[in-house]
Amino acid sequence: MTSDEVIDIFKKTGALLEGHFILTSGYHSPHYFQCAKVLQYPEYNHLFSKAIADHFRSRKPDLVISPAVGGIVLGTEIGRQLNTRSVFSERENGVMTLRRGFEINKGEKVLVCEDVVTTGGSVFEVIELVKRYGAILAGVGFIIDRSNGKVDFATDQFSLAKMEVIKFPEDKLPDWLSEIPVTKPGSRSLKT
Repeated sequence: MTSDEVIDIFKKTGALLEGHFILTSGYHSPHYFQCAKVLQYPEYNHLFSKAIADHFRSRKPDLVISPAVGGIVLGTEIGRQLNTRSVFSERENGVMTLRRGFEINKGEKVLVCEDVVTTGGSVFEVIELVKRYGAILAGVGFIIDRSNGKVDFATDQFSLAKMEVIKFPEDKLPDWLSEIPVTKPGSRSLKT
């Protein structure tokens, strides 16, 4: 599956949105990947998850972990395909943590999975969580790399599509973008 084929699936399912969006990173962008819209279709969730699972299968991860909320559906399916446990982390008082009785055991090989990476902030937080528990990072898998390869997790990382989508800090918005009503579709502001 090529990067263009993945992007075409996002377009076909209405999961590549156009407008004025505030990303989880705080940047503003005229494009937003709403992975939940594409992952609602079992055939695409299966297809994307299989490609990521196949890439990491030889590493034999013991656990798949994803940051809530965006990575949960993907991470769960990747865990199913790898026949391993899958859990998710959440922010509690601004800190990435495990809740709901989830555990990471010392020495486990852990695969981190996410839907979209722009700056990698959530993934870096999950990697630190994995290290705090004394586990071994098996790699990072994700569907969309919005950084076009610029984010480096210092491990085996694999994305299905790389695409640098333009983004702007709030204090440097171009006039054409500031004229469009803003939407903040991410999940970071959800209360836990």
